[in-house]
Amino acid sequence: MTNNNRKWREYVTALSATLITAAAGTTVGWTSPTLPILLAPDSPIQTSADQSSWIASIMILCSAASPIPASYLADRIGTKKTLLLASVPYIIGWILVMFAGNVPTIYASRLISGLGYGIAYTTAPMYLGEIASDDVRGAMATLITVMSKFGILSQYCIGPYVSMLGLASFNIAIPILFVVTFSTMPESPYYYIKQGQKHEAESSLKKLRGRSYVREELESMSSLVTENMKEKSRWKDLYTVRGNRKGLIILMGIYFTQQFCGSTAIISYAQQIFGAADGVMRAEEACILFGTVQLLTSAMSSQLVDRLGRKPLLIISSCGVGLANIIIGAYFFMKHNNSEYLVSLKFIPIIVIPIFIFSYTIGLATVPFAITSEIFPTNIKSKATCVIQIFVALMTFAVTKLYQVVADNLGNYVAFWGFGALSVFGVIFILVQLPETKGQSFAAIQEKMYASDKVMYEKGEDHMARVKITL
Repeated sequence: MTNNNRKWREYVTALSATLITAAAGTTVGWTSPTLPILLAPDSPIQTSADQSSWIASIMILCSAASPIPASYLADRIGTKKTLLLASVPYIIGWILVMFAGNVPTIYASRLISGLGYGIAYTTAPMYLGEIASDDVRGAMATLITVMSKFGILSQYCIGPYVSMLGLASFNIAIPILFVVTFSTMPESPYYYIKQGQKHEAESSLKKLRGRSYVREELESMSSLVTENMKEKSRWKDLYTVRGNRKGLIILMGIYFTQQFCGSTAIISYAQQIFGAADGVMRAEEACILFGTVQLLTSAMSSQLVDRLGRKPLLIISSCGVGLANIIIGAYFFMKHNNSEYLVSLKFIPIIVIPIFIFSYTIGLATVPFAITSEIFPTNIKSKATCVIQIFVALMTFAVTKLYQVVADNLGNYVAFWGFGALSVFGVIFILVQLPETKGQSFAAIQEKMYASDKVMYEKGEDHMARVKITL
């Protein structure tokens, strides 16, 4: 069997798995066309500006409740079954939207959908990282973002032209399609190895790689899992072991930059932002262009991440969003002050915001998932992913909720200049802290991350050897 055929199997599995992040994308993008409808004077559900900011942000806040149970379930029942469970909250959430007659019902739908969002983004990086070959692991992980952007674009394209019921009916089909297709896909071979089910692990690997080429890889996986699982991981190991602590700091810095560059706020309020900018294109049309750039760029990033590397893409991405934020902020500042030059500069939003999303998607939107999937050992990965997802959920909620408050009270320009300043912080952090992991095996990455952790063998009073990690 050729190498391309082997990769084809992996990509089919990954595409099926990431349908759940397409479902997540619909819940994020849904607010862009829906909030203007809810805020309109003739809205079927009368909604205030403050309520609209809660509708946009409460889903992400609720997603912070999912990572701990998702992490536990991934260890106990496997990443595949855990991902399948993520579809249930989405289906329930869209049913509630279909029958919503008031704002509290919409709140309930967003809260429930948030549970699925947290499960999906906790578990999907783990699953993809464990099924992928070393040379395509980064590209596989970026599919999480590619499919999410597909979900967002679908809302920009369909939402302005159909009713809330019509949009919810389309959205509910995606998690249902995910269940139908992903049910036939293999469980992670790493999960079977951890459970001592080597025959099932081999069967899973054959489905992913073909009937050949699996024996050597299976032995390598078994050795790595055995080494990682010699000691049961504890939550405190995340901060007492240098390598784990370093990994958490790196990922928190990257995800902080990802959120505080303003990405989620712009995606959630895209139609309102384009409307406020009063540019040369209608807000609905600008959103479609915006979403298309997102999707195409995330697909491009999936090819670049294993060629150019994680660090260069993140640096380019952070520089691009920082510059775009400063320019957009300057445009809104001139609009706020009724500048005489504004008439000749109305093209700026339609050019600079797509530049922002191009810069964001090519690195900050996609690469962090690749790093999350590969930077921690098997025995601590689920706990680390859990902590990171809670952190991301809280940061995303803060940005999405506070953007509306800052924009309403201080002006859009203050929000965008703040995003620009924090993007500059991200560039510095990535330059100083992030190691390159392109094309390296799990073992090589962990050797690099944990090089400063010294393992010592001490002999106790009972003359038995004990392992001690000196910090």
